[in-house]
Amino acid sequence: MGSFLSRFPVGSSSRSRVTWPQNPAQVVVQRRGLPRDTEPETISLRTLIETRCSSVLTPFKAAWWLFNGHLQTGYAVVGDFSHADPVVYDRKLLRLKDGGTLGVDFTPPAAAGRAFDKTIPVVVALHGLTGGSHEAYVRNIIAPAVAPVEEGGLGYRAVVVNFRGCAGVPLTSPQLYGFSHTDDLRQAILYIAQSYPHAPLLGLGFSLGANILTRYVAEEGESCRLVSACTLACPWDTLKTGKGLEDDWFTRRVYSKSLGTNLKNLVNRHVDSIRQFPDSRFAQALPALMSHSRLTVLQFDSLVSVHSGGSSPPFPFEDVWAYYKYSSSHDKLDAIRIPFLALNSDDDPISQCAPQDYDQNEWFTLVVTRGGGHMGWFQSGGAANRWARQPALEWFRATGEGIRLEPRKVKSIEWRDGWLMEVGNDDLGCQETGDGETIVAKQGGDLLAGL
Repeated sequence: MGSFLSRFPVGSSSRSRVTWPQNPAQVVVQRRGLPRDTEPETISLRTLIETRCSSVLTPFKAAWWLFNGHLQTGYAVVGDFSHADPVVYDRKLLRLKDGGTLGVDFTPPAAAGRAFDKTIPVVVALHGLTGGSHEAYVRNIIAPAVAPVEEGGLGYRAVVVNFRGCAGVPLTSPQLYGFSHTDDLRQAILYIAQSYPHAPLLGLGFSLGANILTRYVAEEGESCRLVSACTLACPWDTLKTGKGLEDDWFTRRVYSKSLGTNLKNLVNRHVDSIRQFPDSRFAQALPALMSHSRLTVLQFDSLVSVHSGGSSPPFPFEDVWAYYKYSSSHDKLDAIRIPFLALNSDDDPISQCAPQDYDQNEWFTLVVTRGGGHMGWFQSGGAANRWARQPALEWFRATGEGIRLEPRKVKSIEWRDGWLMEVGNDDLGCQETGDGETIVAKQGGDLLAGL
């Protein structure tokens, strides 16, 4: 027990480690509430963070009874947050050109009867490994982001993108999702941008969703449809993360096996659908997958993700290590061209590989807190009081309401043969399918779900 309690540093009042870019980007700020003829202010991204997102500089002080990364992470799983941060969504199902389906959850729902200016920002959120819009960590930020200003919220709108097969989304093709596959997000953002053509889109990613968001932003470069992005607990170097989960007895037994079992449970819910594609490698992997009563993430990825975690190319991969190496996001940071804030903790037992001393991109700022675990950051002041909530909300207010970027080189959107597509991109497209439904977000049931 002693080694368990001392495995990671105890949370303290020491300040977070902030890695500022060597030459922070300059952004134009037009502060709201000032007369229209007031000249906008040009400031550095660092100054924007220091003055309008200053909570990232405040120490994270862990609740006294959650004093290391294991306890923080464990409480994120077993804590009862069913009544915290209630959110109701309107779900739209998107059919993709490859036959896959995404669940896109909008809030506030239409039934709330709230009217919005067309320029009100929209937060676009991506969940963790086997999670969805119902997860407590998603609601913890989405609920105050969409709450009315008079109730202390930002008064924004939000959309959560639920990956294939997650959170009740049907699996309609022999393809799942993975750390590196960004085309599903690309098509979802295309749909969201078409729905809100005048609104700033603000990216928010958790864990696996953070890795996908980072890769997407980097791949899009100056063509990115997002105005800014914020990630929490990104795994960054997925090769080292995968090895770290397997090399240590405790992390393998507790974290890797729990997460791997969750992935197997997700597949179990869609076995009949997968069997409709008998010639697919996904269907052919089912007997070996089902032979395991409890398997690790590495075992699951070896059986499924290496060939069914994305489209071809680059899938399939030779082995799981090639898949992990390709899926990393830490080596993509140079290509980011929008304001990007990354939050990690130094005692995260799952995402252990935050970039060290990376300060080369003017758009990228990394904050590593002393303590917080994986998707935890629980502090005193209530069972659901997470430190990361305030920095994320301040970041969205700072980047969503006031800054202006240089004109983006964004491709035009068009409808072609019933598909919503980007001009010049014939491979990707989406369309609404079904009538949609209202989703009342509730806590998940799988162990370590969503991490």
